[in-house]
Amino acid sequence: VSQSRYALEELQTAISGLTSKLTFAYRMGNGPLIHQLNMAIESYKAAYSKKMDEMMGKQKINTKISIEKDSQ
Repeated sequence: VSQSRYALEELQTAISGLTSKLTFAYRMGNGPLIHQLNMAIESYKAAYSKKMDEMMGKQKINTKISIEKDSQ
């Protein structure tokens, strides 16, 4: 399933749901499930980051900070 078609809220909801499942998998000690959930979470986080980057580009938000001194 391609995460690029999801809205930011849907991606965040999916990440949250997978994180709670991951907590349960850790409690049960299910190593293979932990690995699969971690991969899925990373995939959704990457899609979320990509969407955020696209939004910042569309809004023309400057993400660079100048540390140069103002010369007078």
